[in-house]
Amino acid sequence: MSAGAEPVGHVRLGYARPSTARQSLDAQLESLAKARVTRVFSEKISTRATMRPELEAAVKLAVEIRSSGAALTLVVHEHRRLGRGIELAMLVEELKASDVGLEFLTGELKGSHDPSGIVFTVLAAMSGTEREYIRDRTLEGHESARKRGKPIGGAGVTDESMLSMALHLRDQEMSLRDIAKRLVITTGTKKGQHPSPATGMRMLREHDERAATAASA
Repeated sequence: MSAGAEPVGHVRLGYARPSTARQSLDAQLESLAKARVTRVFSEKISTRATMRPELEAAVKLAVEIRSSGAALTLVVHEHRRLGRGIELAMLVEELKASDVGLEFLTGELKGSHDPSGIVFTVLAAMSGTEREYIRDRTLEGHESARKRGKPIGGAGVTDESMLSMALHLRDQEMSLRDIAKRLVITTGTKKGQHPSPATGMRMLREHDERAATAASA
């Protein structure tokens, strides 16, 4: 699609990423070409990496095009290429909120999926299960560290002002990515920087848990 061109009909954007930085993208790029995508975003980056610039660029363009009124589908070779855990949860939330469809060319979720369909619930559940596992392991590590008298983590970067702003932005149904971009750390070595989406999610989740506990008391 040329710069400045108005999207017409159903737009299909592709995304490709191997399991490791050493693997070839040729097979994925070939399958995406056969799937008639308008544009392909690709990157060679480890599954463990939390920052995926090309995926973020693909999602940003997808949201922009969808907001113009054109139907849009993000086409991916297989659902694991989109990430895992917290990153997958945030991506699914953003695509669903923007009414962007998904299509997987292979794997157990192969096929086209509407944002209101069951696959988005499945992906969110899969990422949620992993988040709970990570959370439980983290809490176990913290308890073990406390018993040994060791400090836990670094200085906190969140405060009441940041929480208040995050709650306000969430009420406006903004995605976690966009919320994090609007927040600013006011103390410590990261002063002036934006917190990560994961930090924002943790802050909001802890607030919700405290509120639920207070309501049931």
